[in-house]
Amino acid sequence: MPGTLQKNHKIIWALQSLNFFMADMQAGIGPFLGIFLLAHGWKSGPIGSVMTIGGVAGMLMTAPAGALIDATKRKRLYVIIPGICTISASALILLSQNFWVVSISQVATAIAGSAIGPAVIGITLGIVRQSGFNRQNGHNQAWNHAGNVAGAALSGYLGLKFGMPAIFCLSAVFGVLSIISVLQIPAKSIDDKEARGLKGGGGKDEKASGIKVLLTCKPLLILAAALAFFHLGNGAMLPMYGLAAATKNQGNPAVFVAMTIVIAQLVMVGVSLIAMRMAEKSGYWLVLLISFLALPVRGFIAAHMINQTGLYPVQILDGIGAGLQSVAVPGLVAHILNGTGRVNVGQGAVMTIQGLGASLSPAIGGWIAQGVGYSASFLILGSFALASILLWLIFSVVLKEACAVKTH
Repeated sequence: MPGTLQKNHKIIWALQSLNFFMADMQAGIGPFLGIFLLAHGWKSGPIGSVMTIGGVAGMLMTAPAGALIDATKRKRLYVIIPGICTISASALILLSQNFWVVSISQVATAIAGSAIGPAVIGITLGIVRQSGFNRQNGHNQAWNHAGNVAGAALSGYLGLKFGMPAIFCLSAVFGVLSIISVLQIPAKSIDDKEARGLKGGGGKDEKASGIKVLLTCKPLLILAAALAFFHLGNGAMLPMYGLAAATKNQGNPAVFVAMTIVIAQLVMVGVSLIAMRMAEKSGYWLVLLISFLALPVRGFIAAHMINQTGLYPVQILDGIGAGLQSVAVPGLVAHILNGTGRVNVGQGAVMTIQGLGASLSPAIGGWIAQGVGYSASFLILGSFALASILLWLIFSVVLKEACAVKTH
């Protein structure tokens, strides 16, 4: 028994290390890419567009990636491939800042990265089962946000000390460490049936597609729509805020962007653990409502405080919204689809719809900012979450029932 317990601790430690390192691998260069391209003569419109191209590619592949995660018994491979793509993309962008070269690197990274979210969720479900998922996912997200803090802090320091290319090198290093971490999780420790949401590791495998799950499950459909509106506003907020600060010469741009990430992610570490406990006590409905409410307030403050002082409330609110969702969304999808054998297709379908908003956001924000200014763009971006709030309140009866977490 002690040996088994120690082995389980090692597996959980490897899982949490994976979440720590993949955080910077996923988002490490994202906010800094805009600053890097701005320094190479790009304008906000094309910068937003190249981010959107990558976002759309990732969005289109997320549901198919979820289906692959459900079907495959080699789930670790879908973490290894994104790691390799991150390393390659970092090198490619440093070699050339041509629009199409940058676009291709972002598309390759986005397509490979579309699998990493469902893969880690599937791996976690396969290890801890449905009964332990909410708690373990809360811990995973805390480690993920801590990884973002470490990555952003290191990026800010390296960007100041050695210039922007050092940030891309750091992202590649985190990609390598993510690959090492996932290889520390034994393949046999992952129950593939539990990982796809088949109760008790058994049951008949239903031939449901991601589209079918999305169209026949009303709570899932409402959740996806609410997230799409939220991310339509939220997706561009951080990169646009960094560009606005750079335009107004608010200190070193790399340090400023690093600070935006560090503040938000530090808040997310605590908020993800709070969300986990809130879900255990009262379900996911209130957790998600609070997350939606944070964005309009954030947009209003960002529009009126593009400076070092405004950085704190703007990013604290980002930490609240994103921190709550990082726990509630995968937890709720896994809960709704438990027993269907299609949990990861459902995760991918929701990520696809939410990704539609996130991928369009940088282009919308970038062109609005170029046309009428950054302040107006923040107000407009923040207002998109009002649709999310409206959906959540109108369908509250249906959603509250679906969002209730059964502890036994």
